[in-house]
Amino acid sequence: MAGPKTPPYYSPTYKKNGANYPSSPHSIRINVYTLAIAFTILCSMSYLIGRGSISTSPVSNASSSVLCIPLKITSSTSGVYKNSSSGDEEGEGAVSDDVKLYPPCDFKYSEYTPCEDPQRSLKFKRDRLIYRERHCPDKTQLLKCRVPAPYGYKKPFKWPKSRDLAWYANVPHKELTVEKAVQNWIRKEGDKFRFPGGGTMFPNGADAYVDDIDKLINLKDGSIRTAIDTGCGVASWGAYLLSRDILAMSFAPRDTHEAQVQFALERGVPALIGVLASKRLPYPSRAFDMAHCSRCLIPWDLYDGAYLMEVDRVLRPGGYWILSGPPIRWRKYFKGWERTKDDLNGEQTRIEEVAKKLCWKKFVEKDDIAIWQKPYNHFQCKEQKKQLMCSVQDYDKAWYTELETCITPLPEVTSEEDVAGGQLEKWPKRLNAIPPRISSGSVKGVTAGSFEKDSQLWRKRVSYYKSIDNKLNQPGRFRNLLDMNANLGGFAASWVDDPVWVMNIVPAEAEVNTLGVIYERGLIGTYQSWCEAMSTYPRTYDLLHADSIFTMYKERCDMDDILLEMDRILRPEGSIIIREDVDILVEVKRIVDGLNWESLIVDHEDGPMEREKLLFGVKTYWTAPANTTTSPRI
Repeated sequence: MAGPKTPPYYSPTYKKNGANYPSSPHSIRINVYTLAIAFTILCSMSYLIGRGSISTSPVSNASSSVLCIPLKITSSTSGVYKNSSSGDEEGEGAVSDDVKLYPPCDFKYSEYTPCEDPQRSLKFKRDRLIYRERHCPDKTQLLKCRVPAPYGYKKPFKWPKSRDLAWYANVPHKELTVEKAVQNWIRKEGDKFRFPGGGTMFPNGADAYVDDIDKLINLKDGSIRTAIDTGCGVASWGAYLLSRDILAMSFAPRDTHEAQVQFALERGVPALIGVLASKRLPYPSRAFDMAHCSRCLIPWDLYDGAYLMEVDRVLRPGGYWILSGPPIRWRKYFKGWERTKDDLNGEQTRIEEVAKKLCWKKFVEKDDIAIWQKPYNHFQCKEQKKQLMCSVQDYDKAWYTELETCITPLPEVTSEEDVAGGQLEKWPKRLNAIPPRISSGSVKGVTAGSFEKDSQLWRKRVSYYKSIDNKLNQPGRFRNLLDMNANLGGFAASWVDDPVWVMNIVPAEAEVNTLGVIYERGLIGTYQSWCEAMSTYPRTYDLLHADSIFTMYKERCDMDDILLEMDRILRPEGSIIIREDVDILVEVKRIVDGLNWESLIVDHEDGPMEREKLLFGVKTYWTAPANTTTSPRI
């Protein structure tokens, strides 16, 4: 709160001799009061001339122009950002008295995942793993504090080095090094973890395993671009697909395999906390070219095949489902799996029966790998399986949507040779080709022309972002990006030549559901309501981009709750870019100052007369104190 500050429970940790920090935790300050008077007059004139817009000139690294914001004005010699809340000896920002300060949370919340809280989950049914689904706190249970990084936290290794290495201090969990030692998932080497690429069903490493798949289906010609890995472990399969230009969405529950999704994101690999239980997966229909399960322990043969039917919903026409592990090749492995031949044979028989109901064909089974292929259309199957088809509804709707035991019908075709929903270009042409959902007119208000204009607009905007913050031009400076309101995926598409990946969010409250378009471009993403926490661990993204998020949620939930969630999922020294109307952005900046971020408001790319402005920010580096070294369990 405003007023006198009490010392926080922790000691701030500053990076010494870091490129982004001056030698002292204090930034160089300028005469606040003199400038405040002068610029209040100038800004008032600018306001009248600009019909209410605040004029702030875009700044370069050497600039020290001052914002027309009624907050404490300070200047920093490092980076493009004006330090409005520089840390003092207690790690708290020196902010004006009318700014609410958000204190650090207790260290036990260091790995807090609000909607997958292990304690809260115990209140829900264990049947079908419902207790591992999303169960979010109500408004009275929301934390109003900043989640701390563990003591000794370091900036993750740059990609591609991060694929194989992570700092132990960042994810202080040794459980998998013991539990999965034989399978070679992960090893601890001094102050680092090493990921050898091993897995339960790929003892020769994930790279060799992917090569084995490539011998059965073509992974190199661009026809397979998006994939989903169910029960991903530490996401080694997805990690080694990236070198083949294939983006895998990996997911796994927060369960006894401690921090597996956290490890995946620390490696720079796309992943979410998730589980196949009673709800649809948070992806649109016809999203993925390939789905994968390597001993993922999902009971595909139970519940009348409901889980395999959900895979069918999110698979593209002609897409592949890959299964390795039980029950495949059970004759060889049944003793090691500690199951009877009859049990395993029965499970495989039931899976084959569900696949037939879905009109899938068994593409190949060789050694430890079995692959099925979804039909390109339902021209031949629809009549014979009519009783199993889902009733007419929105098959892209997938935010807390109940799972159904039925087959998702494909769009109508006129011949057996047609691809239901339209043929996609191969990657990389797919990125900028008109997506079939748009060319068919199924996305309200979006035409081929408006799609191309949107792509051009975002190329211009991202270029402008890079001119404002030169760190955006540094290869390896950023890896995991999050677009909080992705629309058609233009922001993500503009980064395609950089060594980054983007998680595209289509808010559940968006007027038009565009996530299917994003997947048709060969990009990945998920649904999310920003009134709730995201299904990810703290400190998992390097850059957050928020376009009109606070306008969208103005009447729905509190601004500070959204910003606290952004603070939770952003890495120390991570960046934010927020686009909003200037009046909203002034409110945002006041809260950002209370979060102890460094921030700066700059003009729109089209100049100072635009009411929409941009806020560039950096989350400051701080950690829990040295005496909190035990891994948190919340």
